[in-house]
Amino acid sequence: MRDLKMLPALIRARYREGASLTVVARELGVSKSTVRRHVPAQERRDAAAAARQRHRNRAETPYEKALRAQVVRLYGSGVPQQRVAATLGISVEAVVARLEPSQRRSRQEAARLAVEQQGELVPLDEVIARYVEGATMAELGRLYGVHPSTIRRRIPEDLLRSRSRTPTPQPRVRRVLVDEEIRRRYAAGESAYALAREFGVSTHTIQTRIPDADWRARPTGKTSVPPPRPAKPRRGGARMVLALSDEEILTRYRAGQSATAIGREAGVDCRTILRRIPEAERRSHLQAQRLNRPAPDVDADTIRALRARSLSWEAIGAEVGLSAKTVRARA
Repeated sequence: MRDLKMLPALIRARYREGASLTVVARELGVSKSTVRRHVPAQERRDAAAAARQRHRNRAETPYEKALRAQVVRLYGSGVPQQRVAATLGISVEAVVARLEPSQRRSRQEAARLAVEQQGELVPLDEVIARYVEGATMAELGRLYGVHPSTIRRRIPEDLLRSRSRTPTPQPRVRRVLVDEEIRRRYAAGESAYALAREFGVSTHTIQTRIPDADWRARPTGKTSVPPPRPAKPRRGGARMVLALSDEEILTRYRAGQSATAIGREAGVDCRTILRRIPEAERRSHLQAQRLNRPAPDVDADTIRALRARSLSWEAIGAEVGLSAKTVRARA
């Protein structure tokens, strides 16, 4: 067993060499929490730094070595990270991971290199010629795949066209008002609103061209009085004239027709029909229900006889013209 006095020094030495907490704990035979306790807080690596350290400590295969060499060669020749990743078929993060911090370009250097490459992609003489012919900076930017500001930097100051951000307002074309035409068209049925919209004026202007006698609007300062509503006939007055006489109503009612059916044919309420029938002739609720009940001749004995023939409730209902629920209730 290792000397416990030498353990903190060994832990710090192996961690500073790049070994992770797990590797140090496995090599020295202690727990991971023990290793973390003996490593100073200011020396502990964060998650990103630990991941980079694990990547460096991992044994590289021949493919990894060749890929790293290609990344370094392409990036060192001035190719941007995005183009290196597209050329090798890897992600931008994979390109950055295979570059040492000293090999990476700063923001200023990357911006300068991008401007130089854009200058190579954009021919100066051709851009100026197209701009002089009338092409806009936005159109040239879309043509060469660059930002319009890149095109702007390549145009000399004496060739720049002045542009206004606010468009010149177009004068509103108004037709000349002809009083005779307005009166003729208004008399023909056109509205003042349609005329005002066509001539580009207000409806009040159209109204001033039309005599008061021909104006169809309501007079100012006066309110229209709605026509009086027809008075409802008082109860107990003259009896309503029906399409059916009282004798015919009574005959139909005695034949078994309901007051609702008679009122539906006459176009009146059933209570109007009942008022034409004497009190002694009127049927009670149970009598009316029994009379209007469908298939009154189908009684319980008939249903039991059909049931004895091993017929279902649905089959019996279809035969007698009733529903299965009604047949079951009458059985």
